[in-house]
Formats: sequence, structure tokens, C-alpha cells
Amino acid sequence: MKKETGNVESIISSNGVKLHLFEPSNRKIWTVVGKDNEHWLDLDLGYCSCEDYYYNAMEKGRLCYHLQAVQTAISQDKVETIKFQDSEFESFITALVHDIM
Repeated sequence: MKKETGNVESIISSNGVKLHLFEPSNRKIWTVVGKDNEHWLDLDLGYCSCEDYYYNAMEKGRLCYHLQAVQTAISQDKVETIKFQDSEFESFITALVHDIM
């Protein structure tokens, strides 16, 4: 648990929690940027694209540290919001999926 706390603090201190806000629809995509990778998250579903998600969520019944980082960043008002136009949504999603694969 100590390692996860350090990871959460590291993500927050490096401004790694990003909210991609599409306007005017107000669609939101959350990402967490780490040292070597980026993961997307769905806060409503409690989902993260990281490799540890299934182990943590399904096996242990807890949140991965990326989801913890987003929740902590929100509570500390340390979320970087990046605004886009709705017309950019499709290309953003395409690029995000491409990066994950």
C-alpha cells in the first residue's frame, strides 16, 4: 500500500491527472500520465486501462493507484483541464485507442 501512496503522490505532483473536456457537449475523458505511459479512466464505472486494474478491482476489490490519483487530485483541486471542441472528439478517441494498442 505504501508503494501505491507514493505512486499517487508522484502522479499528482507531476500534474499527471488530466481531464479532457469537450465543448459544448461537456463530454469528459480522464487520463493519468505516468513516467512511461498514459492510461484512460472512466470514473463512473471505476475503470482504468492499466494492467493492474483487473488484479486490483476484480481480485482485491480495490481501486488501482491511477483511479486513486484521480480521486485525490479532484479533492485537492490539482486536475489539469484541457478543453477541446466536440469536432475533435473522434480524432482524440482514435489517437487514444491507437496509443493503447
